[in-house]
Amino acid sequence: MNKNNNNLILYEDNDLSIRPMYLKDYIGQTNTVNMLKIYINSALSRDESLDHTLLYGPPGLGKTTLANIIANEMNKKIISTTGSVIHKAKDLASILIQLEPYDILFIDEIHRIPKVLEEMLYNAMEDYELDIVVNEQLSSKTVKISLPPFTLVGATTLTGDISKPLRDRFGIILPLNYYNCDELSYIVKRTASVLGYNIDDQAANILASRSRGTPRIANKLFRRVRDFAQYNNYSKITYDITLNALNQLNIDNDGLDIIDNKYLNCLINTFNGGPVGINAIAATLGLDTYTLIDVNEPYLLQAGFIIRSRKGRIATDKAYKHINKKEK
Repeated sequence: MNKNNNNLILYEDNDLSIRPMYLKDYIGQTNTVNMLKIYINSALSRDESLDHTLLYGPPGLGKTTLANIIANEMNKKIISTTGSVIHKAKDLASILIQLEPYDILFIDEIHRIPKVLEEMLYNAMEDYELDIVVNEQLSSKTVKISLPPFTLVGATTLTGDISKPLRDRFGIILPLNYYNCDELSYIVKRTASVLGYNIDDQAANILASRSRGTPRIANKLFRRVRDFAQYNNYSKITYDITLNALNQLNIDNDGLDIIDNKYLNCLINTFNGGPVGINAIAATLGLDTYTLIDVNEPYLLQAGFIIRSRKGRIATDKAYKHINKKEK
């Protein structure tokens, strides 16, 4: 994945090749998929744009894939960007004025759009209008630009960081949840088939069990295991090859990697199991706070290794057992 000069996201062929293109091919998230079928078919039957849609859940569960599927199902163009690159009014305006009737505008990490720009987005979503301030020497005036009907698909890992007025402007709000092992095993086998490599059921199952309930991680691990297999001239990925590769990649039985285990060791050994603030953990590990919050903590919370309280992070009994240390 890369970005062009207009801060719009472009996907390489390899990114798109393993992504399902339509709802019928999408694996998992049954309730969300069924709801989208109803909303999309109803919008198409009325010849209207789909209501603005907010997809939320931990990273890697398929929010971007679903946004592209929505565009395909609606048979419309999708323009993709991310909230982290929208810093000024002109950034947002330059994207909005590109929209054509019924286009899909996908904003990933929508919670990162500066609050001062949200009002501009409210008018665009609600009234299909864009107010632009034009400076003329010593004075300025507001120019109103009409926008065509469009669908904003927002994606976020942090729903709590989205203001209520912005959240209220989404007519459709859908969650994405962690996948089970059967779903992930099916995804791994599908990816193997698309990329032209054989994998046996046992290998797919162990990959699924260590993928933290996340398709993105399952696909990433598959690619790395495939590298090990090809390097050793194996034409098929077996259980033994997969187990050896995962051990060398330091992915343990619970799917935790080096950073996850450093996090738990830091929380327990340095901060006596907590409570401790995330900034203190990040500073001690020399890691970015947002990476820990967005990437590592969602699964550690969901899997029951940590608790997030008002006073900070707390290690659970499961975390102590994981690092083979008795709780004080």
